[in-house]
Amino acid sequence: MDSRAWDERYASAPELVWTAEPNRFVVEEVAGLSPGRAIDLAAGEGRNAVWLAQQGWEVTAVDFSPVAIERGRELARQRNVTVDWHVADVTTYTPPADGFDLVLIAYLHLPAAEIAVVLSHARDAVRAGGIVLVVGHDLANLSGGTGGPQDPDVLLTRESVAKELQGLRIRRAQTAHRPVTVQGRTVDALDTVVVAERS
Repeated sequence: MDSRAWDERYASAPELVWTAEPNRFVVEEVAGLSPGRAIDLAAGEGRNAVWLAQQGWEVTAVDFSPVAIERGRELARQRNVTVDWHVADVTTYTPPADGFDLVLIAYLHLPAAEIAVVLSHARDAVRAGGIVLVVGHDLANLSGGTGGPQDPDVLLTRESVAKELQGLRIRRAQTAHRPVTVQGRTVDALDTVVVAERS
């Protein structure tokens, strides 16, 4: 999907397309960290960026949908926090090298060559002692989970993400179960979760 398609998707929804609450794996990995500078690449409507700001992080959020960014701004106003918002395509946007203590990529699904570029930028953007956190629908979700993209070419695996973060120390790389409610019953979605640290 291009930015116009996402703009239409966001604009057609009277409420947030996604929840205003942060992703559970973001909370798990970040809650115990000392706040610093963070960047949320492909931030969507800003739920993770706003939560990070609430925890005391200095946050930059990047997404190619102006409608999503405006929704993120509104969420930040409602939560009384400041986020530095940027409308940009993360496949061409280059964050400052060694600029962040946390680089977050959550549910960004692109063909292999494009996600490799984004992960390379993330690897270069993280400072010594900082982490890159990648969360997304796992390839195994097609057969063993629910929801998410149905195109195997844009789904993640822990191995494919870790490969693109070479040079960082992999602290966590797993296919994780995420309970979701579908038509009144709880089922699992399968997500890739990778945490990589720059020494």
